[in-house]
Amino acid sequence: MTNAIKTVAIIGSGFMGIQITARAALYSSFVRVYDLKKEALEAAKNGIKLLIDMLSLTGTFKGDPAEPRGRITYYESLAEALKGADLVIEIVPEKLDLKREVFAQLDKLAPPAAIIATNSSSIPVSRIERAVQRRDKVVNIHFYPPIMQRYFVDVARGSATSDETIKVVDTWLRSINCLPLMVKKECLGFVFNRIWRAVKRESLASWANGNADFMDIDRAWMIFTGMDMGPFSMMDGVGLDVIYDVEMQYYQDSGDPKDMPPDALKAMVDRGELGLKTGKGFYDWKDPECARPDFLKPA
Repeated sequence: MTNAIKTVAIIGSGFMGIQITARAALYSSFVRVYDLKKEALEAAKNGIKLLIDMLSLTGTFKGDPAEPRGRITYYESLAEALKGADLVIEIVPEKLDLKREVFAQLDKLAPPAAIIATNSSSIPVSRIERAVQRRDKVVNIHFYPPIMQRYFVDVARGSATSDETIKVVDTWLRSINCLPLMVKKECLGFVFNRIWRAVKRESLASWANGNADFMDIDRAWMIFTGMDMGPFSMMDGVGLDVIYDVEMQYYQDSGDPKDMPPDALKAMVDRGELGLKTGKGFYDWKDPECARPDFLKPA
């Protein structure tokens, strides 16, 4: 195993993929981005350029934005994307069978010394690792969006993850100025996501049962925490399809009817109202009001 992670392969160029790519490239990692679809890669190029340029304009990143962009390459071939990778991070939908399928491919194609990680927000590594041979090099590295602001990261081992793997991952995360949160005992949802999950569940239940308006819940949360977003605007940012899949993981694990995501949320997903990425979720993101940073500011 390499003692330092220099080249990272990102498998999936969506909402989380472009953020992880930008963060890693800004802190000198070389990043190889893979996606099945050419149009998704083109969108990722534009998204990453915009993100890095915005950080440069705001002074968050000081330097020529062309420099980190030059450390990023894009691939439609998985085998090509994995060449020379020290770390591979998959970012595919929160479905266990799909993750196992992807992990099996990564295990066959990635360099033997490469660490294979999932960015799963809920699924323990032990449920995915059976798809690979290198179980000592499998780990969960779960980032929280927006990554530039929420720079803490869950790190969870599987049943056979080596101490060396954890050490290498910890060193890399600190090198990109992220705070590793170590999961001491495997659990669904890891460290902070379990806390966030409780907020999501109760917020969704209050809304779906007609107990409260979602905007009032958001405003109350903003006043209580001092944050500039509430649970529903954050869920819109993540994607309501992703939120639904994650909530279903909790329900399938517990079997408790209280953990079943509301039918009203499923209806929104079925209508294609997925949040920011489709322009409409709980909020209408095509409305110019939603573009204002303080549009939810409590009166």
